[in-house]
Amino acid sequence: MSFKIKKFLLVTGVAFLAGLTLTACSGKKQGGSGNKASDAKHSIALITDGNGVNDHSFNQSAWNGFLAYGKEHNLNRGKNGYQYFQSSGPSDFVPNFDQAAKAGYQTIFGIGYQLKDAVSSAAKKYPKKNFAIIDDTIKGQKNVVSANFKSEQASYLAGVVAAKETKTGVVGFIGGAHGDIVDLFDAGFAQGVKDESKKLNKKVTVLNQYIGNFTSSDKAKSIAQSMYAKKADIIFHAAGGAGDGLFQEAKSINQTRPANKKVWAIGVDVDQSNLGNYTSKDGKKSNFVLTSVITGVNVATKDIADRAYEGKFPGGKNLIYGLKNNGVSITRGQVSASAWKAAQSARKDILAKKVTVAIHPKN
Repeated sequence: MSFKIKKFLLVTGVAFLAGLTLTACSGKKQGGSGNKASDAKHSIALITDGNGVNDHSFNQSAWNGFLAYGKEHNLNRGKNGYQYFQSSGPSDFVPNFDQAAKAGYQTIFGIGYQLKDAVSSAAKKYPKKNFAIIDDTIKGQKNVVSANFKSEQASYLAGVVAAKETKTGVVGFIGGAHGDIVDLFDAGFAQGVKDESKKLNKKVTVLNQYIGNFTSSDKAKSIAQSMYAKKADIIFHAAGGAGDGLFQEAKSINQTRPANKKVWAIGVDVDQSNLGNYTSKDGKKSNFVLTSVITGVNVATKDIADRAYEGKFPGGKNLIYGLKNNGVSITRGQVSASAWKAAQSARKDILAKKVTVAIHPKN
């Protein structure tokens, strides 16, 4: 599996660009795909949460995995191939699963813990279909596979980078809604900052605040404004679509400064460097995304789809994706050579079990 994953990562960038051009399809008739009827057993469908496939986050990453799956197996988007069904909110989850199942899709993915109940219900209603819950666990259902991520590991690496790169000694973390999943990012980042600061004999303060949801980008912007005002020069978010507010605030600040005096943001789930482009006060084109913590939702969706394609759907299992199988990582981005070296050293320590990363923040 690791070889397939490594090979797949090479084409992720192409898939990412393709994903940006998509429009919602929920409620629209599927057809005209060019797929053969015999392809139906290999067909896959994605049910989004309320943010959609252009969320610069979980859903978009999941869809990138679909695009790569379709390319590798010569399947087109549409009936008997691959498709997404966009939800505007929780009330759409169950109807979208029904629509995907009735349209003939064989393996159906629910993206995010909010869809757990809908996945479980659909799996009972359609026992001959395969279902997957991403970022949560469903036990005791043989036609459901769960996929989870050691996001704390990659977040730890981001914390190491932040501790090395901060010039003010203040960094920030913005969370979406409290819960076990966001705890992974919060705890990993804080521990990475703390451990690296000790090595450097450097005091680094971590500001921490939650939005309360994953949609209020205006609140994220306000929190970022406050943190930057308190001298934070690097802020990491794990807030889904709401995290766009962080990038809006960083851009607003950086446009008033010379390029060498910028504040930084750390992206999440996918490479969010495209959100950091701006023109500085001194007229230079620049970018303020230091790195991104990658949650390999694309790796998971493609891996599960590939297994189903081979007739080996891992129903009843909980698959874990971490640093070991490239299921989580950080991007090189604009990380300095010394900070990157420190992050790679930390990665080796985690894999060698010299460092155990917490999964819940310490009060």
